Amino acid sequence: MTSAIRPSVADGIDPFVELEKVTLTYGRGARTIPALGETSLKVGQGDFVALVGPSGCGKSTILKLVTGLIKATSGYVFVAGREVGAEPMRVGMAFQNPTLLPWLSIRDNVMLPLKIVEPFRHQYRAKRKTEFRDRVEALLAQVGLAGFGDKYPWQLSGGMMQRASLCRALIHDPQLLMLDEPFGALDQFTREELWAIMQDLWMSRRPTVLLVTHDLKEAGYLANRICVMRSRPGQIIEDKAVHFPRPRTIEVSYTPDFVAMTQHLRELIVSARPAKEAA
Repeated sequence: MTSAIRPSVADGIDPFVELEKVTLTYGRGARTIPALGETSLKVGQGDFVALVGPSGCGKSTILKLVTGLIKATSGYVFVAGREVGAEPMRVGMAFQNPTLLPWLSIRDNVMLPLKIVEPFRHQYRAKRKTEFRDRVEALLAQVGLAGFGDKYPWQLSGGMMQRASLCRALIHDPQLLMLDEPFGALDQFTREELWAIMQDLWMSRRPTVLLVTHDLKEAGYLANRICVMRSRPGQIIEDKAVHFPRPRTIEVSYTPDFVAMTQHLRELIVSARPAKEAA
């Protein structure tokens, strides 16, 4: 850990995800751009961690490092005790854009990971019309989309498509769930409704979650810990535990303690931005 950070993973418990003095630099020579300064992070299995900070601080970069989409310039990234990429890992991902395939029904969109991810892939032909179909329908019902399996993405609202996207990210019981601003394009009321759904999904399934968001209220509602990052080169400057009991409600976000927490996070982010950006 950097000197400014106190680990939140309990002593004696091996982290499920760990970044150890990781840096990332783009380009070479005079065109070198330091995207991520020396960064360390520990995430326990089943934890829910939010990454917040100004645009370009490396939040999404951390997701890419953890999933092995990019390789660190220096340092190490471990998942389940092994260096990332050493063995297959079931990962679910949801983005700001639902990225549903328009020619497939909602049911088939949600079922897609079962078609391509092991161990489900080898069972797909035998179970796609029975067990896997039931699995999809149960998950759609859990997010309020019962009866919409035969519809197509263009027939659904933005909020409904994002619910389907969450189902697709979770259908294959991922060990890691990566959320990159999945609610950022939605109106406030829909966003808050989906926070409650996401909380229910996490509480019932307990994947290890990394959430990238610019919404401090969202981070406080959903996460167990909030990591604040500074501007480029990105680096975690505070790792704060969120102690509000679950299940959380929107009403909690208006309490003095919650408001004080989000204001503290906002002040940290503003103070960590470059002077010309903060002006």
